[in-house]
Amino acid sequence: MTNHDDAAAVRPLTLAWVGRHLNAGERIVRTEALHGGITAEMRRLTIGTPDGDTRDLVLRTFVDVEHAEDSLNREADALTLLAETGVPAPGLVAFDPTAAHCEHPSLLMTHLPGRTVLDDEGLETRVPLLARQLVAIHALRPAERPRKYVTLTTADTVVTPKGADAAAWAAAIDVIRKPPPPYEGRFLHRDFHPGNVLFDVPPRNPAGARIAGVVDWVSTSWGPADLDVAHCSTDLALLHGPAWGLRFAEAYEEAGGVPAAAASERLYWRVRSGLAFSEEVRLVSQPWREAGRTELTTRAVEERLDAYVTALMDTLG
Repeated sequence: MTNHDDAAAVRPLTLAWVGRHLNAGERIVRTEALHGGITAEMRRLTIGTPDGDTRDLVLRTFVDVEHAEDSLNREADALTLLAETGVPAPGLVAFDPTAAHCEHPSLLMTHLPGRTVLDDEGLETRVPLLARQLVAIHALRPAERPRKYVTLTTADTVVTPKGADAAAWAAAIDVIRKPPPPYEGRFLHRDFHPGNVLFDVPPRNPAGARIAGVVDWVSTSWGPADLDVAHCSTDLALLHGPAWGLRFAEAYEEAGGVPAAAASERLYWRVRSGLAFSEEVRLVSQPWREAGRTELTTRAVEERLDAYVTALMDTLG
């Protein structure tokens, strides 16, 4: 077995556990660290088959992560549900949420084709695809609902960026001091954004892009559709500019999605998501720079966040 780099090495107990879930005659021939995640160690495992071919699996490992058991149970439940739908998600192979067999809580799943695309080029094509995919996710009606959504940001934890529009941010913070508006519950991915969507993009035809998979289902929840829309909108605003955050919300409606009827209700969720990003700008922007978007410094992302929050208050406030 070969490792692509030191970070790809699989710990002995986990390696043995994976081996017990392979088909007869199969073995791990290569491991490779997958980068871009924040909370989990991700590795691609290349499996050699008896006929000389190979296939890939993905191993998720939580190391010193709070609530790992709950997260892996939710992802396992989600992948089981999604296997019977048209949503392109990994297939569940095995999971060990309490680390009964592995060094750390782990989940083994199939590897999907495609790649994440964070470039500006081709965005006009990808945004409607993202919107249609999210509408399809929200249309799912599981027999057993996942846990209710969780939001951690409060008016007192918001970090106003240096040089931000003080009046706009003060008004935005006042918005989330109010109780959440009523909503019709939907099945949520809860971390839907370009970094968790795999695209198949023809080399000479960016307009022919299609979604090959949606990954990272550990935060699956039940709650307002606007919460997923708001999260992806903020991500797009920071990656590509505030206008794209506003555009995604429009694309979601064009795709048949049903957001809150009142502008004040839509504003609540979109502002809440924007303000949540204020607490972790450095954390979310680092993987983007590692993926090649080196211009997205912490300061540059803060400026885009300020512009987006201001635009929300101007548009919906």
